[in-house]
Amino acid sequence: IMNAFGFIQIGLILLCTTITCSHQCNHLLLQQRKAIENSLRLLDKMGKNFPQQCLREKMSFRFPKQVLQPRHKETVRVAIEEIFQHIFYIFSKNLTLAAWDGTALDQFQNGLYQQIEQLEACVIKKHTHCCCSKEVSRLKLKKYFQKIDCFLKDKQHNLCSWEISRAEMRRCLQRIDKVTRKL
Repeated sequence: IMNAFGFIQIGLILLCTTITCSHQCNHLLLQQRKAIENSLRLLDKMGKNFPQQCLREKMSFRFPKQVLQPRHKETVRVAIEEIFQHIFYIFSKNLTLAAWDGTALDQFQNGLYQQIEQLEACVIKKHTHCCCSKEVSRLKLKKYFQKIDCFLKDKQHNLCSWEISRAEMRRCLQRIDKVTRKL
């Protein structure tokens, strides 16, 4: 009797967890819009206005816009998750010369991490027929973020390279925001 009761409890917990997860996934886009708005606010709060001395060093990284234009919500979610992971990676190293507000930076990183966790919980990573397009998107995103990473390394992670990268991440998040509003 005790074992049966234990199994019933476990079953109820799993059922509640599944219902909660699917409920969270249904509201993922709304949560994401709020999280992106918060991330944009924190990016602004991290640093001051774009430094004048960095204007001559501006760089065009050319975001691969087509990765956020597929017809399937699932493919867009996979791309967004990938973008957040890359942004998190870039904003997690060699930040000593960035001269940003540490609290806002920590909150930005934590917010990105939470968004990645939510997306990973909801994104179904099945290898379906659209696998090839997902892989192409991944490669394009990887190339885009490698340019940013190389730029930071080439400039030895100096203040201007971080400010240019911060401005680029702002544009990147704005693109995601625009896409999630359409979905």
